[in-house]
Amino acid sequence: MYYAHIRWDDRGAAIASQTVAEHLSGTAALSRAFAEAFGAGDDGELIGLLHDLGKCTDGFQNRLLRDGPRVDHATAGAVACSKYYGRFEDAACIAGHHSGLPDFGNVRTDCAGDATLYGRLKKGIAEQYLESCGESGITLPDLPRAAAQPDRLCASFRTRMLYSCLVDADFLDTEHFMDGDRGRGGYDDIPTLLARLEKYIAPWQNPQNELNRLRCDILNTCLEAGAKAKGLYTLTVPTGGGKTVASLAFALRHAAVHGMQRVIYVIPYTSIIEQNAAVFRDILGAANVLEHHCGVQLDLSDGAPPEEVHRALAAENWDIPVVVTTAVQLFESLYANRSSRCRKLHNLANSVIVFDEAQMLPLPHLRPCVAAMASLTAQFRSTVVLCTATQPSLGDLLAAYAPGWPVEELCPQTAALYERFRRVTFRREDALEDSALAGRLGEHRQVLCIVNSRRAAQRIYELLPREGSFHLSTLMIPAQRQAFLHKIRERLRRGEVCRVVSTSLIEAGVDVDFPLVYREMAGLDSILQAAGRCNREGKHPIDESVVTIFERTEPPPTLFRQAIGAAVEALQGGRDPGAPETMARYFCSLRSLKGDALDKNGVIRAFTEGVSGCDMPFQTVAESFHLIESNTHTVYVPFDEGSALIERLAAGECSRALYRALGRYAVSVYEPHFQALYAAGAILTAQDVPTLDSGSAILRGMSLYSETMGLTLEPETGKALMI
Repeated sequence: MYYAHIRWDDRGAAIASQTVAEHLSGTAALSRAFAEAFGAGDDGELIGLLHDLGKCTDGFQNRLLRDGPRVDHATAGAVACSKYYGRFEDAACIAGHHSGLPDFGNVRTDCAGDATLYGRLKKGIAEQYLESCGESGITLPDLPRAAAQPDRLCASFRTRMLYSCLVDADFLDTEHFMDGDRGRGGYDDIPTLLARLEKYIAPWQNPQNELNRLRCDILNTCLEAGAKAKGLYTLTVPTGGGKTVASLAFALRHAAVHGMQRVIYVIPYTSIIEQNAAVFRDILGAANVLEHHCGVQLDLSDGAPPEEVHRALAAENWDIPVVVTTAVQLFESLYANRSSRCRKLHNLANSVIVFDEAQMLPLPHLRPCVAAMASLTAQFRSTVVLCTATQPSLGDLLAAYAPGWPVEELCPQTAALYERFRRVTFRREDALEDSALAGRLGEHRQVLCIVNSRRAAQRIYELLPREGSFHLSTLMIPAQRQAFLHKIRERLRRGEVCRVVSTSLIEAGVDVDFPLVYREMAGLDSILQAAGRCNREGKHPIDESVVTIFERTEPPPTLFRQAIGAAVEALQGGRDPGAPETMARYFCSLRSLKGDALDKNGVIRAFTEGVSGCDMPFQTVAESFHLIESNTHTVYVPFDEGSALIERLAAGECSRALYRALGRYAVSVYEPHFQALYAAGAILTAQDVPTLDSGSAILRGMSLYSETMGLTLEPETGKALMI
């Protein structure tokens, strides 16, 4: 008898056992069910049956029962899969079900025992395990040898999806044996959630003003569009048009009509996620909505409240009706190779995936992002919606990766809507010194100024009158930014003095309504997002609700220059920034870039052509693909509750839940700033606190952190330059 798992009591006595045959059968059944969502049930079952074949050995049994030395139990199934079924992608899933999807390598030069798939397949160890497999009562399916997949990019996505099916099935079957029922599932189904949404919006169907009537028209258009076929869609709605609820209405109706599993809402910034997730929880019930990003604390510890455990379990594999997450979390998972990141991927299949603020997709990674979107639709039976007030032109890229899947607009009256939703007047201004800009801002009771760098925001704020003035940037910890946003909304509501200087973090999806906005020249999409913070509810005359586009006398950060150049070109001749044709001109200019400008790391080429002779470089790509290129360091600030969390970290506690909680008290700084803080003796690093992640630090005290401005850019030993 070969055993896969043993459950031990506190005294080290075995109290239950799971045979290899039981585990393989259970995993195979789950893996097949997951893979059926995209028509790959046979492969899902096969990799489930083979993944732990290597446990049918005396060596592994010695490891399991007597704590013997580690043994490779993954290669045997991979060898069997490739040798007898010719399914190399399936074999990669098996080989990496613990260690991660490997690079395939070079079939000619890789040697037996190399870490690549081809190296491991050359071990030639399948027969002994297959014999043991038969002895254990496992029956392998009679499947034909697989033909090679000519489209290597499509094959890479399919492999990750199958890998996801396997690792989630493996985790769940093992968890069930070891821990029993942990309380997974139990959510309301999609039709129930749709009914809840319809009840929520019912009072809106009798609008009392023109603005709400237009919003209602958009909402109802999206509801009706839910009956459309699965595919690729855009939802282009002017700022203030209610696209958040309208897109949710489409998604739930669409999922209900087509029997789809869930709705995934992808948002660029955590500041927007918190706001949108709160709306969704209010409509659908908190238990049905998972907010998943680095700033959310998830607790699986003993004694955690059941609802916290429920949420933490859902975060492992996204087995929940509605997920609200970041673009970073989604796309980096889609190009990941580790089991923890890939585990949730199969639950993207047969789902509605809404990309809110789609214009925020970073240009250096646009091709890999679009290729992933296209694959989700063309290969995995999902519907993708690009939802934004400033729709980028992605039709040609989507067509390249999903031929035969045309992109359709859900709200075709878009052009007319933009004029009807117009609530501001745009003005251009010559270059302004910071002091002159601050003087202009100080003349107004309520005004928002958005600039392109964190240092500029701090500098201009310092020149404003203190009463009623606020600074917002990512140099402030998230917990404090949220508190300030609450104060800002209250002052605006009461008509009190409220002058805010912010970086672009306030632009996309942050619900504030100022009578006047100043926006430093930036990308046209950013300018229009800024305009959405002006006269948002249409309470003031259009000619008095002015968005002033200005330039500073200091040159903009390098990061913004490309977008600024495209915006300047699009606005030539006095073109209206709010006109759809101007936006089309802007995105056309941005998209005129050649070569690898839209795929900085060469991800697409890596899978279609290989890298340095290496086929299917899953591990190599995963290590290099980061949606936000970061030469940044995390600095934890002992502010308010963050102080106690930092004390726990310094005392030796190291858990995922603790780090997620600390995220609300963290500031990201660039390398020069980090080195200046280090030289000033202002931070503790991993050398001082071993539980710290490499490259992160703890602020020693609060002398360099201002409650109004965040972390200073100029510690005593020098000036830290950064955006």
